[in-house]
Amino acid sequence: MAIRNHRVRILNWPAFGGLILASFRLFAAGQEAKLSARTELSIAAAADLRFALDDLVKQFEQKNPAVKINVTYGSSGNFFAQFQNGAPFDLFFSADVAYPRKLAEKGLGVDDVFLYATGRIVLWAPKNSPLDLDKLGIKVLLEPSVHKIAVANPEHAPYGRAAVAALKALDVYDQVASRLVYGENIAQTAQFVQSGAADVGIVALSLAVSPQMRAAGRFWQVPPDAYPPLEQGGMILKSSKQVDTARAFRDFVLGDNGRKLLDQYGFSLPGK
Repeated sequence: MAIRNHRVRILNWPAFGGLILASFRLFAAGQEAKLSARTELSIAAAADLRFALDDLVKQFEQKNPAVKINVTYGSSGNFFAQFQNGAPFDLFFSADVAYPRKLAEKGLGVDDVFLYATGRIVLWAPKNSPLDLDKLGIKVLLEPSVHKIAVANPEHAPYGRAAVAALKALDVYDQVASRLVYGENIAQTAQFVQSGAADVGIVALSLAVSPQMRAAGRFWQVPPDAYPPLEQGGMILKSSKQVDTARAFRDFVLGDNGRKLLDQYGFSLPGK
C-alpha cells in the first residue's frame, strides 16, 4: 500500500528521525497484519483475463496464505449492470476502462480508476483447419468453407465491439455479417471455435497465447490500427468490505511481477 509523504520540519534529527522511522515501521506492520487475518476477496473480471488472472491470483495467495480470492469471469457490460444493482464484489477488472469510469461517476467506487493493460484481438482457427491465416489474414473470412465466424456480443463485450470495428475497417463486414455467431463473452467465443461450433473466431490475444489454445490452434493478429484501443481498467467497488485487501491485490497486479505476467499473456502496458 502506498505511503503518502508529508513535508516535515525536523529540528533534531536523532530524536525526530528515529520517531518517524518507528512510525513508518508500525504503519507497515499494521498493513501486513490486516492481510494476516483470514480474508476472502471477490473479483469480477473480464473473460479475456481468465488465464493471466488465474496465475496472478495463485502468486498472490502464495505470498498471502490467509487470503482466498474468488474470481468470476464474464462480460464487462453485464458486470456493469450488476454493480448498479448492488452485486457483492470487491474489485472489478474491466476489458473497457469506460465501465469503471462510469461507475466512478455514479459514486460506486473507492480510490481512482486504474489502467492495467491494453488488449489485442486475433483471428483464431483450430490446428486441423485448412484455412491459411498467415497468407490471407482477414480475407480468410471470405473463403467459401467459412460458414460461421465467432465474435463476442458487441452489445456488452468490448472485444466484440473491437471485432466488429475491425471487420468494418478492413472492408469485410458486409460480406460476413450474416455468418457471425455471438458469444456471451470472449471466453465463450473462443469455446465456439475450439468446439467446432464455428470455423474461425476473433478472440483476445491473451486467450490465444494461453497454453490450452496455443496447443490447439493457430492465430493471426488483427492490425491494432483497425479497431479502437482496448484500454482495460478497474476499480475497487464501494460495496467492498475488504478494501485493504483489494488495494493490496490491485497494487500487486500493477507492480513489476503483475505487469511481467500480463505481458506474457499478450497484454500491452497502458498507452503502448
